[in-house]
Amino acid sequence: MNALEIVNLPVLILNQSYEPLNVCRVRRAVILLDRGKAEMLENGTGFIHSASNTFPVPSVIRLAYMIRRPRPQRRLTRLEIFHRDQFTCQYCGKQTHQLTLDHVIPRYRGGQHTWENVVSACIPCNRRKAGKTPKEAGMKLIHQPAMPRGDRFFYIPHHYQQSQSQWQKYLPQ
Repeated sequence: MNALEIVNLPVLILNQSYEPLNVCRVRRAVILLDRGKAEMLENGTGFIHSASNTFPVPSVIRLAYMIRRPRPQRRLTRLEIFHRDQFTCQYCGKQTHQLTLDHVIPRYRGGQHTWENVVSACIPCNRRKAGKTPKEAGMKLIHQPAMPRGDRFFYIPHHYQQSQSQWQKYLPQ
């Protein structure tokens, strides 16, 4: 791996309370470490060499001070629904990233676009259900839809969750 690839590797940034805050690149993380604004919790692979110093490549860092940030309101978006449902079709249980949104009670029949009425569905299940209720279509919901709990506002992109195994112990399950 060359130096340009190393400085662009992802680094998980944790608040002083070990809450995940952000994902940055190695270049930014090394600057925070060098200035004493963060500490390294997990060592990545290798070292970065400058003219006068050698820096270990961090994988997880923790800020030395607490960042206070307001809790945002949960917005009803496709991605939020998919995360709530863990990228699983709520009718057949298939895990996939090829999902659509389905209104449990169709909108044309008075169903609202709310957390309690929108679920993730794979394309075949969504076609099968069409404009019917689950009972009329002979389908059952795996989980009753509800607004997600307010304790998780930071999402790690899916490809990082699989490739960065060192991050797992710092992420809420």
